[in-house]
Amino acid sequence: MQKTLSLSGGIQDRPSTVTNMSTRLPKLVAFDLDYTLWDFWIDTHVHPPLRRHHVTGKVTDSQRNPKAIDFYRDVPQIMHRLQAAGVTIAACSRTDAPSLAREALDLILIPPRTGSDSSAKPVPAIKFFDQLEIYPSSKIRHFKKLHEKTGIPYDEMLFFDDEWRNQEVEELGVTFTLVPNGLNDRILEKGLEEWRDRHPVQIIEDVVGADSTLI
Repeated sequence: MQKTLSLSGGIQDRPSTVTNMSTRLPKLVAFDLDYTLWDFWIDTHVHPPLRRHHVTGKVTDSQRNPKAIDFYRDVPQIMHRLQAAGVTIAACSRTDAPSLAREALDLILIPPRTGSDSSAKPVPAIKFFDQLEIYPSSKIRHFKKLHEKTGIPYDEMLFFDDEWRNQEVEELGVTFTLVPNGLNDRILEKGLEEWRDRHPVQIIEDVVGADSTLI
């Protein structure tokens, strides 16, 4: 059976056509960074070098009053959910500080998934990303690169970003979801529903194909 992402965040077998149609995911989900995954502009609000505390694991920059470098509250578990469901996760950012952005992703630690074994350890955030398109450019170029590298069709891609101008990716067939105040569970589900509403044919075809393998 194919695994799917339930609205409650759990991974489950697909038992019926109704469940299939409500849980089908795009093959690739991409995120902007600034004010989408974290609450700052990495190229203007953050002062390198960055440091991760050896005991607490918290990351800060080098300002007189150090700034916490971390994701919005719901982001870590969202990453776990998507990764467990087999979705390709990408970062697409036009920042002017790509090296600093990558360093932040490398230093931020994502705690174990809720309900996981007590022996589970935090993992650097960068390990959750299958693709990184982090450099000054249009998001059109970012997604063309993603398509070239992964071979995933544009209509199997969902993009979360805090700026309306980046809705331009829809020219390619990518589904765009605005993130007005940082990514959270509600915005994730909204984006997934928007993607499903736009692609009923793919969802139905996948359902029929999956059901036929069980006959």
